[in-house]
Amino acid sequence: MSETKPSVLFVCVHNAGRSQMAAAWLTHLAGDRVEVRSAGSNPGAAVNPAAVAAMAEVGIDISAETPKILTIDAVRESDVCITMGCGDTCPVFPGKRYLDWQLEDPAGHGIDAVRPIRDAIESLVRGLLAEVAPT
Repeated sequence: MSETKPSVLFVCVHNAGRSQMAAAWLTHLAGDRVEVRSAGSNPGAAVNPAAVAAMAEVGIDISAETPKILTIDAVRESDVCITMGCGDTCPVFPGKRYLDWQLEDPAGHGIDAVRPIRDAIESLVRGLLAEVAPT
């Protein structure tokens, strides 16, 4: 981890659902203890409305977020890179920690299908936070 504070990058294909929810959870739970980024290998036009609604149910507003393109700099500047279904599109740098979270893509699903994905992401993020920035 970096000497100041750890940096985590969440990556999925469209940066419209899973990675946005993960970044929001980590930001919400860690506050300023962790630098958080998210990106997509092929960003969508907007964040999935069902993901926005599911996060709003737990008091986290991601309605102003927009999908961002994955850059080599984003990976280089992160201590931990977490992929969620983006395959081999994430560049690999020596010394970085890479995790792949197997989560269903919420694209095209309603809020009832997105809630369990949101909750699984929360659990994974809580575990990650305990590792990278324990209290």
